[in-house]
Amino acid sequence: MPENATILVADDDDGIRTVVTQALSRAGYEVRSTGNASTLWQWVENGDGDLVITDVVMPDENGLDLVPKIRRIRPNLRIVVMSAQNTLLTAVKATERGAFEYLPKPFDLSELVSVVKRGLEARTKDPALGGAQSADDGMEEHLPLIGRSPAMQEIYRTLARLMPTDLTVMITGESGTGKELVARALHDYGKRKSKPFVAVNVAAIPRDLIESELFGHEKGSFTGAVNRSTGRFEQADGGTLFLDEIGDMPMEAQTRLLRVLQQGEYTTVGGRNAIRANVRVIAATHHDLKRLIRRGLFREDLYFRLNVVPIRLPPLRERTEDIPELVRHFLGRAANEGLPWKIIEPDALDLLQQHDWPGNVRELENMMQRLAALYSEEVIDAEIISTELNDGRGQGDQTVTQTSGLADAVDAHMKNYFSAHDGTLPAAGLYGRVLKEVERPLIMQTLQVTRGNQVKASEVLGLNRNTLRKKIRELGIPIIKGSE
Repeated sequence: MPENATILVADDDDGIRTVVTQALSRAGYEVRSTGNASTLWQWVENGDGDLVITDVVMPDENGLDLVPKIRRIRPNLRIVVMSAQNTLLTAVKATERGAFEYLPKPFDLSELVSVVKRGLEARTKDPALGGAQSADDGMEEHLPLIGRSPAMQEIYRTLARLMPTDLTVMITGESGTGKELVARALHDYGKRKSKPFVAVNVAAIPRDLIESELFGHEKGSFTGAVNRSTGRFEQADGGTLFLDEIGDMPMEAQTRLLRVLQQGEYTTVGGRNAIRANVRVIAATHHDLKRLIRRGLFREDLYFRLNVVPIRLPPLRERTEDIPELVRHFLGRAANEGLPWKIIEPDALDLLQQHDWPGNVRELENMMQRLAALYSEEVIDAEIISTELNDGRGQGDQTVTQTSGLADAVDAHMKNYFSAHDGTLPAAGLYGRVLKEVERPLIMQTLQVTRGNQVKASEVLGLNRNTLRKKIRELGIPIIKGSE
């Protein structure tokens, strides 16, 4: 630790200034604290202090706006930003404007001391942090990730550190946890944001077409290749390629992908000339890849190439404190789409927080859409939520005898649905909403009986394979795999 290091602390909360000062003093640092940005700026201008800790919201100036000003006159001075506005965008803004670290409130004091120590050590080794443009303030209302739980805060901090880099990222988590949202956030707030973001669900591509899908093919390279086709790597040139469900990639394609990551180039199927791969690769899976490696189903060398920075997304049951905010977000989105606004009673919220959510955030989102579309009540009480959680059916569902057909079940459901509106008409778009409710179990059950074989499922349903894959994505249907 640098001798006699002075830490400048700015926060308008006297209690926070007190505990931070006490913790840093016990660690051997000299501390000067203030409740406003102007005093902090005066200290910095005078050349005082070896490290700055600043809040975001202060009475006379936003702490985030102060960061680049400090960096301009004292580029070697490390700045730690702390904030109760603990969203992904806050973390990104702090990092982009030149902060050494971001700490969401409330934070562990031992962690603060550790950050200060690292900041002072880095100050003596690294002359300056790379400058970056600030995140677009217009994105504030369109945050890709929702939640202020400790688990999500750690993810925000990790993502903020990754934004200015091209490091390969491996995202793991159960189905429905939002892996693609994380990938999109890394792209949309990163240095490649002006270039394409291309997402590929590896599990949805037939095994015999996956190499052509990823790398493209030349005319005549195989039966049916009547024209040259660009692959996803070429489509994502300069941008980001997101490989979802990478654990389902066949071994042959794994070998070609490994070559791209190792050598930075690839060839099309049937092609001879190497093409430079200028993409950032982000992979995701719900599988335990180490288990697949032990079974000989996934290349260990590819795993290490992809797993440069691992990010684990927690299931919803591990961050239930985020459910109220997620509920408000999804109901607000439904209202923006023209559906009636709904309010969830506190007792109903408690039930939602007690549920284990096997389908994670996607399951919660689907329920909120269903509540907005199919219930006439403005206020959703615990009884309605209990019904939804217990049997997954909406209001007015009634038991249908085994001899009843699908038409009878739909007829009974719609009679109860219209009667619940007490003579008023439901929101526009009922046809599409009802069909969506019917489509989802139809496709899910067909995939179940075909053991996840989408070719067979498309034949049974009488759908084009591309149409089936599109509906799987649109309806948020989890990929069902057959026994291994």
